[in-house]
Amino acid sequence: MSIASGLHGRHLTRRLVQLYAGLTLYGVSSALLVRSGLGLEPWGVLHQGLAEKTGLTIGAVSIVVGAVVLLLWVPIRQRPGLGTVSNVFAIGLAMDATLALVPDVDGLVRQVPLLVLGIALNGVATGLYIAARFGPGPRDGLMTGLHRLTGRSVRLVRTAIEVVVVATGFLLGGSVGVGTVLYALAIGPLAQFFLRRFEIPERAADDAAPVPEPGSGGAPLTPGPDSVPSSVAPGTPEGAILRP
Repeated sequence: MSIASGLHGRHLTRRLVQLYAGLTLYGVSSALLVRSGLGLEPWGVLHQGLAEKTGLTIGAVSIVVGAVVLLLWVPIRQRPGLGTVSNVFAIGLAMDATLALVPDVDGLVRQVPLLVLGIALNGVATGLYIAARFGPGPRDGLMTGLHRLTGRSVRLVRTAIEVVVVATGFLLGGSVGVGTVLYALAIGPLAQFFLRRFEIPERAADDAAPVPEPGSGGAPLTPGPDSVPSSVAPGTPEGAILRP
């Protein structure tokens, strides 16, 4: 996949709208988790910790970390898409804009609803940008690239990365709490639910999606009550997100 791949076929306008709506909403949802003060998603813990140490905004740190992680794609031979590059900038910018508008809240009566809203919106955002099929985010691509390089399971690689990320972020001053645990439990089912709602019709997806490379694990799944939509293949970043 190249940055320009997928910029053709039917429903292109819809896919682009979904991509940027999803990335913007992802930044908004991450900011709401920050304002709830009850714990962040794994990478958010790292971003907040680095922000505390560097004096940069958390959105700026998100952009820098995303760019650094994207550079790590080079030795593991991952290829970015439009969604990958857009992910680096759009989420951080949306996050800082939301933090500038939404004040801190005090008391569980306000914190808990903000936490729940943030997690729910994050699920919507994940469903939107995955269904757009413009490539994974830098962090998800790193996960599946290491899976391919090491031969270890996606679940093991994902767990190892997120444990390191959360531990490092916590030591730097990032917020770990009940929200971190709730996010980990809820994001897979939420993303799967919303991905089904935003999935591009199969024929349009076939027209727009690149053909999986041999040996990439790109065979489509057969839809079922407990499966992800047919446009999401096992062994991909999208499949990994939906299988915590």
